[in-house]
Amino acid sequence: QGQLVESGGGLVQAGGSLRLSCAASGSIFSINDMGWYRQAPGKQRELVARITSGGSANYADYVKGRFTISRDNGKNTVYLQMNSLKPEDTAVYYCNAVVNTRWGEYIYRGQGTQVTVSS
Repeated sequence: QGQLVESGGGLVQAGGSLRLSCAASGSIFSINDMGWYRQAPGKQRELVARITSGGSANYADYVKGRFTISRDNGKNTVYLQMNSLKPEDTAVYYCNAVVNTRWGEYIYRGQGTQVTVSS
């Protein structure tokens, strides 16, 4: 049984930066797409950014130019560098990954990490 473990969340002032990490572990052959989602109180979960195994990334409009997603395939890890943070970026951030294992393809989901941006 594999898992994703996120880290790097916390409290930051508006205009500041945070870097989130998400590491996959378990019996992994390879990982296809990896992504970051977020959910603010009272709102639906929304896509922030995702990246393919080849490194192609796409972003939600509201984070373009401020956030950067990247991955280290050797470490089965995806990162989210968040700059110029705004109070509206406050949310629980979740990562997910499409993982190939000996038993087939599965979607792994992390437990979430809180990001709070104060004004």
